[in-house]
Amino acid sequence: MHTNLFNIVLLSIFLTLGTSNLYSQDIKKKQTSIPANKQEVTKPTEETKDKNPTAETTTDTVKLDTVKVKKVFLNGQVKYRAEKYAKIEQKKKLITLYDKAELYYQDVELKSGIIVMDYEKNEVYAGRIKDSLGNYTQFPNFKQGSNEIQPDSIRFNFKTKKALIWNSRTTQGEFNVKAAITKKENDSVYFLKGARFTTAKDVDNPEYYFQTNKIKFIPGKKIVTGSTYMVIAGVPTPLYLPFAYFPLSKETSVSGVILPSYNDSNTKGFSLQNGGYYFAISDHYNLTLTGDYYTNGSYALAAQSSYANRYHYQGNLNVRFENNIVSERGYPDYSKTRIYNIQWSHSQDSKANPNSTLSASVNLGSSEYFKQTINQVNVGSSLNNTLSSSISYSTVFHTVPESRISLTATHSQNTNTKEINMTLPTLQFSLDRIYPFAKNDAAKKGFIKNINLQYNLNGKNSFVTTDSLFFKPEMFQNADIGFQHSIPLSTNFKVFKYFSVSTSVNYDEVWYFKTIEKHYDNQLATVVTTDVKGFDAFRTYSSSTSIGTTIYGTFNFGNDKKIKSIRHVMRPAISHSYTPSFEKYYDTYATDGSGGMQKDYTRFEGGIYGSPGLNSSNSFGFNLSNTFEAKVTDKDTTKTEPKKIMLLNNLNLSTSYDANAKELAWAPVRVSGGTQFFDNTLNANFGATLDPYAIDNSGNRINVYNINNGGSLFRMTSANLTMNYSLTRRGEKKDKTNSQAARNGGREDDLFGSDIDTGSYRKNSQFNEDDKSEDAISEFFRSKLPWDMTFAYSLTYGNNNREKKITGNSIMISANTDLTPKWKAGISTGYDFVQNGVTFTQLRFERDLMSWRMDFNWTPFGTNASWNFYIGIKSGVLSDIKWEKRNQNF
Repeated sequence: MHTNLFNIVLLSIFLTLGTSNLYSQDIKKKQTSIPANKQEVTKPTEETKDKNPTAETTTDTVKLDTVKVKKVFLNGQVKYRAEKYAKIEQKKKLITLYDKAELYYQDVELKSGIIVMDYEKNEVYAGRIKDSLGNYTQFPNFKQGSNEIQPDSIRFNFKTKKALIWNSRTTQGEFNVKAAITKKENDSVYFLKGARFTTAKDVDNPEYYFQTNKIKFIPGKKIVTGSTYMVIAGVPTPLYLPFAYFPLSKETSVSGVILPSYNDSNTKGFSLQNGGYYFAISDHYNLTLTGDYYTNGSYALAAQSSYANRYHYQGNLNVRFENNIVSERGYPDYSKTRIYNIQWSHSQDSKANPNSTLSASVNLGSSEYFKQTINQVNVGSSLNNTLSSSISYSTVFHTVPESRISLTATHSQNTNTKEINMTLPTLQFSLDRIYPFAKNDAAKKGFIKNINLQYNLNGKNSFVTTDSLFFKPEMFQNADIGFQHSIPLSTNFKVFKYFSVSTSVNYDEVWYFKTIEKHYDNQLATVVTTDVKGFDAFRTYSSSTSIGTTIYGTFNFGNDKKIKSIRHVMRPAISHSYTPSFEKYYDTYATDGSGGMQKDYTRFEGGIYGSPGLNSSNSFGFNLSNTFEAKVTDKDTTKTEPKKIMLLNNLNLSTSYDANAKELAWAPVRVSGGTQFFDNTLNANFGATLDPYAIDNSGNRINVYNINNGGSLFRMTSANLTMNYSLTRRGEKKDKTNSQAARNGGREDDLFGSDIDTGSYRKNSQFNEDDKSEDAISEFFRSKLPWDMTFAYSLTYGNNNREKKITGNSIMISANTDLTPKWKAGISTGYDFVQNGVTFTQLRFERDLMSWRMDFNWTPFGTNASWNFYIGIKSGVLSDIKWEKRNQNF
C-alpha cells in the first residue's frame, strides 16, 4: 500500500498553521505596500525642533496587513492513506483518496473504496467502488466513538455532526439494523427510512426480520418504530404492530415484562404459563416473578433470583408454590393439593475472607413436588427419593493452639416415607493438636514426642418429623438436644524399621436434656416409655491400636516382552480396640405384671449420640489392601520408557474378631475392589460379603461355622457389581453436567433424561454459538459423526436366607449425536432384567435454525409419559417470540 508521506506532512503543517498564516507570510515576502488607514503622530525631537521648530514631523509608520484573517477550517490533525492515490486539490479545498482509503479525523474513523474530504465545508463523502468485474466492493465503514455502520455511501459534516447515509448497516446490542436512508441528526439521534432489523448475523439475507418504514434510533438506549410487521424466510407474516419499542441498554440486563406461553391440559384446562416480570435490580442482583394459571382454578407462583459479587460470593434462589386441582368438584377423580419447593445455592469466594466461609445447598419442599408439579418435567428428579440441604458457616481463630468453629443446619427428606430429619443447628468446635512433649519447631519423632491431644465439641438440636408437620408447632415439641465432648490422646511411631504403629485413648462425655424411663403399666397391661426432661450425662472411654506395613513385590518377564513386569503392593494391617462395659448406666424394668421378667435398658436409649454399651468389646481387626499395576510396551514407538497401566486400583479384604463375644465372634468378611479399562473410560467396582457362620431354618445366624454345617468355608450373603462406561467421538469433551437436575436432587448426567423447565428452554442449547466456520454452516454429510455415550450397569445378588437370587440387574444408556451440524439427537433408556421391562426412556431432538432454535423431547411411556415442543428466537431481547406446546400424562 502506497502512502504519500510528503502530502501527509505538508497537510499536517497546513492544518496546524492555518491558511491565513500562509497568506500573511506571502504578503511579507513580497513586501507589498498597502496604504495605511491612519498615521502615527509623534512629538518632534530636539534636533527636529532646531531645524524646523514650528512643524510637526510625520514619522515612518508600520504598514498594516489588511488581509482578513480567516478562521481555521479544521480543529484537529487529519491522517489519511490510500492504495492507488491520495490527491490534494488546494484550489477546490478537496482531498481525494482512492482504493482502500482510510481517513482519521477527531473521533471519526472512515474506511471506504473512495473518500472525498472538503475541508472548506468540513464535510466528507465516502462510497464504494467497482472491481475489475464491475461488482461493487469496498463498502464504507464509518465509526464514531462506539457507533459503527457499514453503508453503501455516506455524507458527513464534522461541524454539525449531521450525516446522510444510504443503505446503512449497523449493530446495536443484539440487533443488526439495515436502512435504505439514514439521517443522523446529532450524536444521539438517527432517523431511518425503509429499515429492517433482526438478530440474524446476515442482515442482507436474514432468516427473519422486522420491516418498518420509520425508525427513531437512539444508540445504546432504544429503537422506536412506526408500523412494523414480521418477515420470515422472505414471506411477510400477519404479525403486525402499529408501533414498537425495543430497549438497547448497554447494561447486561434491563427490567421488563415476561410474556406467558399458552398451553392446555386434559385435566386442568387451558393455561397461561411463565408470565411475569423481570427486575434488574442492580449489576449484582436480579429477580424474576412468574406465575401460571389454569382455567380449572389451578395456579402457581414462582420467584427466582441470582446474585453475584466478584471475588466475594455468588448464588441463586428459586421458590415455587403450586395449587393443583385435578378434574372438577363433584367428580370421583377430583383432588386438590398444595405443593412447594425451595432451592438455594450459595458459595463464597476464597479471596473474600480466608478465615470465614458461608456456603449453602438447599433443596426442600413437598415430597410429591417433583412428581406433581404442573410446570416442570423433572423426570430425573422424580426418580430420586431423597431431598437434602445444608447451610454452613465456619470460621478460624488464629490462636495458640488454633481453633475452629462452625454452625450447620442440615435437612434430609425421604420422599417415599415422607420422613424428615433436620438439625437446626449443629455446632462444632475443635482445638488443633497439642504436642506437650515437643517444641513447636522441633521434629516430632518417636513415641513420646508424637503424643498429642485434641478437643472436639459437637452439639445438635435435632428434629424428626413428617412432611405434613414440617415447621409446625408439633415439630418443635419433639426436639432432641445434645452435646458431645471428645478428647483423643494419640501417638504414632515405628518399630523394627518397617512397621508403623499408632495408638490412641479416647474420652467422650455426652450431655442430654431429655432421657427416657420405662415401666410396666398394670392398667394398660403394657410397657410404657415416658420422657424425662432435664440435664443428664454419661461418660465413656476406649482405646485402639493398629500396626501396619507395606510390602512390594515385582514380577519381571523381560524387556523384550510386551508385558515387561507386574508390580504388587500389599498393605496388611492389624488393629485392636477395647471398650469396657458401662452397665452402671443401665436399669431394669418389668415386662409383665408379676415382675418376674426383668430387662435391662438405659435411660439414654434413642439419644442422638447413642448410648453407653452394656457389654464390653475386645475386638481385633484384620485388613489387607492390594494394588496391581503393570509396565507394558508403549504403542508409541518414539517413546523409550514403558507405559504404566493399572490392573487393579484396589482389592481389599477386611474382617474382625470380638474376643469377649460368647458366640458369633467373627464378623463377615468383606471383599471389595475396583479397576479401570480402556484408558480409564470404563470403571468397574465389585464387592461381596462372606459369612463364616451358618443360618437356621428361619434365616437367623447360628453359632456354627458354615463348613461344619455341610456348606463351604464361607457363605456369600450378598454381592454387587457396577460398571460405568463413557466414550465420545467429539473434537472436545462435551460437558454433560445437568446442573438443574443436580439442584433438584437427581443425577448430574442424563442417564435419567434431562430436566426441562418450559420457561427456560433457550438456556439449555447444546449448539456452539461461536462456531463461525464455513464447514459448520454448509457441511451436511459427515463421514465421522460426533457422538458421545454413557453406559451404566448394575448387578446385585442376595443370599441372606439361602434364596440365591439376583435382586437387581439393570442397564442404563444415554447417547447423543450430531446427525448434521444443525441436527442433534439423544436418547436415554434402559432395561431391567429382573422386572423384564424397559426403564425410563426419553428421546431428544434439537435443531439449530440459525437465529432460531427448535426442541422436541418425548417420553413415550411410563408414569412420566409426556412430550414437549419449543421453537423460538435465541436472542434474549426477543426471547418472548416463541411457541411452546407440551402434553403431560396426568
